[in-house]
This record gives sequence, structure tokens and C-alpha cells, in this order.
Amino acid sequence: MTLIEWDEGRHLLGVDEMDYAHQQFTLIVNRLGETMDPSIFRSLFIQLLDHTQEQFAFENRLMEETNFSGQVEHMAEHDSMLRQMHNTNEKVQSGKLDFGHAFVTSLPHWFNSHADSMDSLLAQHIKATS
Repeated sequence: MTLIEWDEGRHLLGVDEMDYAHQQFTLIVNRLGETMDPSIFRSLFIQLLDHTQEQFAFENRLMEETNFSGQVEHMAEHDSMLRQMHNTNEKVQSGKLDFGHAFVTSLPHWFNSHADSMDSLLAQHIKATS
């Protein structure tokens, strides 16, 4: 099932690296929502975790390099999400896929909220300082 409906007006922020990352995040989450194969789910969950870690590290560097005023709150949300992903990944890799499925179905709400607020403000800041 498609969990995140891609909406260019909402998800594209005008910063190429962030836009590409949002597209990739959406693709991975939707693949997780569609697969019924446990081994594919476990593999995709690792892919999601790796992708998210890389993107958050990139955004954290941008915030530091551009002295983004909201960096403390934004980084705290990144840290919180990564902790949740790591905890869920441990369960998924040990075969407790129901935890993974429940987590994945919560991601669209988090993603839309994060993109609409924190990522949108960061993108505006980056465009203004470039």
C-alpha cells in the first residue's frame, strides 16, 4: 500500500539535496508499505535507516555551516527519530516485523509534519543565505 502520497507542492522545498532525499525517503517508505516478504522488509528497513542517517547528517552540517537559528530543535528531532529507527530496526532484524510495520505506518504523519515545519524553515534559510 502507498503510505506517502508524493505532493510536489508540499514535499519539494527548492533545495535540490533535500528534495532528492524526500523523494528517496518516500520511495523507501512506500516499498516498505507494499512488501509482504519478511526478508525484503528487513533489508528495506536497513536501507531506510541508512538513508535517514545520511540525510540527517547532511542537514545537520547545513544547519551548522549556515548558523541556522532553529538548529537545536531540528537536530533534537533528528536524534529522536534516529533513536526510534534504531530501536525498531533491532526488533525488525530479530524477526518482530509487527513492530516494523507499525512504525512504518506512523512515518507519513511524521514526514509530512517534519517537511512542512522544520525542513521548510531550513530550506528557506538555506535559500536566503546562498
